[in-house]
Amino acid sequence: MGNIHNHAKLSSIESIKQLKGCCKKGRKAQGVYQLKLYLVRFGYLNYQNTPDHANVDNDKFDDELEDALKNYQKYYRLNATGTLDGPTVSQMGVPRCGLPDKRTYMHGSKSPHIVPHFSFFRSHPTWPPGKSHFTYAFPSNYPNNHVTPVERAFKQWDTATHYFTFSKIDDFKHADLKVSFEKREHGDVNFDGPGHVVAHGFAPRDGRLHFDIEEDWSEGPKPVQNKMDVETVAAHEIGHLLGLSHSHDHNAIMFPSIYRGAKKCVNADDIKGIKTLYKLK
Repeated sequence: MGNIHNHAKLSSIESIKQLKGCCKKGRKAQGVYQLKLYLVRFGYLNYQNTPDHANVDNDKFDDELEDALKNYQKYYRLNATGTLDGPTVSQMGVPRCGLPDKRTYMHGSKSPHIVPHFSFFRSHPTWPPGKSHFTYAFPSNYPNNHVTPVERAFKQWDTATHYFTFSKIDDFKHADLKVSFEKREHGDVNFDGPGHVVAHGFAPRDGRLHFDIEEDWSEGPKPVQNKMDVETVAAHEIGHLLGLSHSHDHNAIMFPSIYRGAKKCVNADDIKGIKTLYKLK
């Protein structure tokens, strides 16, 4: 997304909430700019595709914003009104992964009963052919009580794929996969403090998985009310490390958002996605 992506800060959900019910095409309202940044941030809006891409810098609700909002609503199976209604604002406030939702590739299915919703990153990056074992490590300041849930998340992918295996080592610098807690601006995709973006993982062959240290985390194994489940979020981000982008399936671990107090596991859509990407049987 060029310069827009680089300067776009994570938008204020509180500013967006104030627009609920009064934000429609053709109007100007304080806070529309924040809504634009949110949709730019998560892959629904790119003003550089139009001659007047400076529109992202103002508070006018224009045609491009209406189209982007409709696409967002369709992705989350909301009524595609193109207006900032209550259900849309509520969805935007749900904790989520920091990577965009925009799907660059969707795999079709000949089956009338199973409709896969998984997606891959642009150009479908993968790990080298034949590499099925990965080492992972934590930095010295990583909380000890959050090691075990990450181990369980790796085990989920091991069990689900019958191909990938993972082992923990102490050498953080030379591990294939590096798991750490970070805060706000930390050199890649910024966190926004407690309340919204909770983690991100990068496509192959980067190997970095970051949790937001300012979130209220639970080590499980059972879900804890009002807390983010480390294992669930880790399993999602490991999917990114292996090459999966976001899924449209609300039950998939690769669905981009997760409620506090909820727990999910790798499901059939996730497994089909990884097996398709790596051509596994």
